[in-house]
Amino acid sequence: MSRYHRAPAPGQLILDIERYAARMEQSGGAPDARARASVAREAADGQPAAAGALCDEVDDLVAAWRAERPDLDVAPLEVLSRVSRLGRHLDRARRAAFASRGLEPWEFDVLAALRRQGPPYQLSPGALLRATLVTSGTMTNRIDRLAEAGLVHRQPDPQDKRGVLVTLTAAGQSTVDAALADLLTSEWALLENLSDTQRRTLAGLLRALLAPLDAG
Repeated sequence: MSRYHRAPAPGQLILDIERYAARMEQSGGAPDARARASVAREAADGQPAAAGALCDEVDDLVAAWRAERPDLDVAPLEVLSRVSRLGRHLDRARRAAFASRGLEPWEFDVLAALRRQGPPYQLSPGALLRATLVTSGTMTNRIDRLAEAGLVHRQPDPQDKRGVLVTLTAAGQSTVDAALADLLTSEWALLENLSDTQRRTLAGLLRALLAPLDAG
């Protein structure tokens, strides 16, 4: 049987469902936090969860799917559902940080791509669209809007008579620098429950997951 359709060992399935149902009954149909953690951990490895174990909504989701679809191995949900939910929290943090500086997320992405280049903080439109993963038409529109706001300006490319370079203005640099500082404050708050070692370990694991996808 493939890893996508791996069923629990004989006997374990019945035990897990019975435990889930028992907790549902004990909590009046909606398991409390401790019950959700216990169900999720027992469904995962057959061991009772420690009292007061940390849990989240994904534990509840995974436990319910294991009860409803015991024919499927839903282990990927334990990782990727959390990544997805973290992404939503990060998106809200990004929008709040950028809004305080009068920026949309896409504006920050373009300004940040220029800022990371170092002096004179410039790139061709083609390099910008590759850095921000948008189409040529979209990038042209975005450069126009940033230029109107005084955050970037166009200038002829000395290496290409038909080309232009997009350069960060002094106002653009101060704006993106302030927005980055605000963003990092928000991101540190999201990571405050992790130790330095845990943070480095998590970064390594996410890198191992993401690098092959980016390379593809």
